[in-house]
Amino acid sequence: MRIGKEKGVPISPELIGLFFEDINFAADGGLYAEMIENRSFEAREAYGNPGRFYAVDDPGYAWKSVQQSGEEAPFMQYVTGTPVSEANPHYLRFTAKAAGQGFANKAYDGIRLEKDHTYRVSFYARCVAYEGDTFQIKVIKDGQVFAEVAVNAVKPVPYVPFCDLKIPMEIGYGTLNPEIQHIREMDQSGKCRRSEWIKYEVVLAAQDDVRGAQFAITFDVPGIVEFDLISMIPEDAVAGIFRKDLFEALQAIKPGFVRFPGGCIVEGISLDNRYYWKNTVGDVKDRRYIPNLWAFDDDWSKNDPMTKRPDAHYGQSFGLGFYEYFLLCELLDAKPLPVLNIGTACQFRSTEMVDSDNPKFEEYVQDALDLIEFANGPVDSTWGALRARMGHPESFHMDFLSVGNEQWETQYLDMKHRYERFAQAIHAKYPEIRLLGTAGPFMECSITEDAWKFYREKAKENPDFSYAVDEHYYVSPQWLYDHVAMYDEYPRNVAVFAGEYAAHTEDRANSMESALAEAALLTGIEKNADVVKLASYAPLFNRIGHSQWKPDMIWFDNLNSVRTVSYYVQQLYAQNKGTNVLPLTMNKKSVTGAEGQNGLFASAVYDKDKNELIVKVANTSNTAQSISLNFAGLKKQDVLSNGRCIKLRSLDLDKDNTLEQPFAITPQETAVSVEGHVFTTEQEPNTFAVYKFTKK
Repeated sequence: MRIGKEKGVPISPELIGLFFEDINFAADGGLYAEMIENRSFEAREAYGNPGRFYAVDDPGYAWKSVQQSGEEAPFMQYVTGTPVSEANPHYLRFTAKAAGQGFANKAYDGIRLEKDHTYRVSFYARCVAYEGDTFQIKVIKDGQVFAEVAVNAVKPVPYVPFCDLKIPMEIGYGTLNPEIQHIREMDQSGKCRRSEWIKYEVVLAAQDDVRGAQFAITFDVPGIVEFDLISMIPEDAVAGIFRKDLFEALQAIKPGFVRFPGGCIVEGISLDNRYYWKNTVGDVKDRRYIPNLWAFDDDWSKNDPMTKRPDAHYGQSFGLGFYEYFLLCELLDAKPLPVLNIGTACQFRSTEMVDSDNPKFEEYVQDALDLIEFANGPVDSTWGALRARMGHPESFHMDFLSVGNEQWETQYLDMKHRYERFAQAIHAKYPEIRLLGTAGPFMECSITEDAWKFYREKAKENPDFSYAVDEHYYVSPQWLYDHVAMYDEYPRNVAVFAGEYAAHTEDRANSMESALAEAALLTGIEKNADVVKLASYAPLFNRIGHSQWKPDMIWFDNLNSVRTVSYYVQQLYAQNKGTNVLPLTMNKKSVTGAEGQNGLFASAVYDKDKNELIVKVANTSNTAQSISLNFAGLKKQDVLSNGRCIKLRSLDLDKDNTLEQPFAITPQETAVSVEGHVFTTEQEPNTFAVYKFTKK
């Protein structure tokens, strides 16, 4: 392979990023470190499929009573009336009939504790009729206590009518009885309040390791107490929000951007179910819980309205909301790339939409303007002030915004007109925002071609009309091999955002076969960095036993997380993307063509910041290949230091995607020697390698 001397097109610093969608329990039960399931008693059970879906309130999901055998059972009621927040109206009214009784949460596949680690517990409670001194906060399994702490029960001042009024004796009420007089003396203001919600906060320390345990609150004596918003988060959670090992896996990629929050959940199975960003910011207690779109079955062929998925209670608490997504981007040093709804439910599942000539459509456009103000606005603006109150007065420096997700033009949905309305309003006020359009859910079809024609024609009139267009393709490994060079022929006036892609084998398993095809595709993306500005594999996370979609980059349970070989392909590209493309040929032909070169696909870049020459080679064949890298562009006096090779080598993978036998393929790094300006090696079959050399 000959690496030319001409430094080619610059590579976008954001080229390789992450796509986050709350699918496969990626947020609640995943990256969001909350351990309590259904913490606000708002769970619903999802039924049906597109066109005939519904949800049934099930506020007691994941909770059960705790009692000794033979005792009169405690009483658990899930009530409404005076909740902590009107956004989440249900709360638990618990009646203990004996000392030691309480209630427990099954959590996400059970509570997992690590010995000597600490966990922050908080909840709201209101003593209705409770004379005990404390509540006992515990983690228990099979009768054994693995963590326990007592918290003092706060007895609020009871409500007494008229106690602050001067009532004439002739009305007939007589004198205040001694109890009321005592209350008046207690309350310096002279006003007696009804029982209020009290927020409790305490730290639990684990006495030993345990998995599959339950979180419990028990009473000292019989009584009645109401509870709401019960939370347990590990104290090692990053920023008190993100599960540590999952955050570190994202951090290790060094992504250029994070696209959030989806994905189909942006639109929802209905507009009421859409991801409405304004409901996901502010105090956590005021964020309205909704069922997750992925709790509903998406199979149109089923005619049974009672059909449901195994995870029919999958919900969104929005503890991981837009503020937290912006914070995540900041912690990862990645650009935020939010996606906004354009007034339509998911086109795969529904025909529901707000007509673009309806005044309500303007609310969606205003939501976009308000989001920019929330992310970037000064602290004396409405939404910038909210950001500041949440703890971040500084701007999040957002300059990407995606208008819609997988929408396409139909006789019902005027996708193009909607995009224009958003673009006009946003660029009139915020011309610096780089807008991204949508080209629908597939490649090589009329709706995609129609979308591209629209954006390219508009770009001739206004180059800033759309920075990039979002393409999605979940395809076979062979399709990727056949299309490695597809971006060679794309017009350059509108950029590409490869926003969702992955190679899907017949069994849709994470495999070296898929990862090699993805690595080959990325050689073509890297070579065409002048038109492909952003790329992200999808989906990102999958919780073992709670899968709605596969393959995925990172698999996890409540103990471990596993980085797949597809993860490492993304990581190696993100960490070695360079600053400029270098010309690369083999036998005077491209090494990113449709057929590769004897199964080889390769790209070369130069990193001016590190003064490195980097060559990536995917050997997709079943035979070893002789690799000769000729750095013909170097001057005679230039010297290459001995380099490094980072390689992913094929192994037999566990087919069941379990963590007892985790994926075994990880990058292996070795030193390599260079003679003059030529490096020669033999690359094993079915491998992906990154060769790095420093120019002195």
